Amino acid sequence: MARRCYFWQVNSAEVQVPVNAEQCARTDAALGRAFQFLGKRWNAAVLGSLAAGPAGFREVSRSIEGISDSVLSNRLTSLAETGLITRTVAAGPPVTVAYALTERGRALMPALDQISRWAHEHLPR
Repeated sequence: MARRCYFWQVNSAEVQVPVNAEQCARTDAALGRAFQFLGKRWNAAVLGSLAAGPAGFREVSRSIEGISDSVLSNRLTSLAETGLITRTVAAGPPVTVAYALTERGRALMPALDQISRWAHEHLPR
C-alpha cells in the first residue's frame, strides 16, 4: 500500500490538491532537517531573543533563563554557521560583540511564531 502524503499545494485553479510522492518525500526531508535543527534545545529561544534586534552575549544570556554560557556560545556559533545570525565585532575599547538575525533568520520568525501559537493552543503545559 502506498504511503499517503498529507501535504497539499494549490493548483492553477486555486484548488488544493495533494502533492505527488516525490514532492512529498522532498517536503518530508526538508521538514525533518528543519525540526532536527530547530528542535535542538535553545536554538529557537536564541533566535527569538534576537527578534527584537541586535544584542550582545550578556543580553542574550539574560533573556534566556536557564542557559549556560558554554551552551549559549555553542548555539550562537551554530546559528552563525547556518547563516541565521551574524556575529559582529566592534573594535574598542572595549571590544564588543553583537549578534543579529540575518535575512534568513528574520524569514524564519513568522514560522516560529506560528509554531509557538499552535503549541500554546494545543499542547498541554
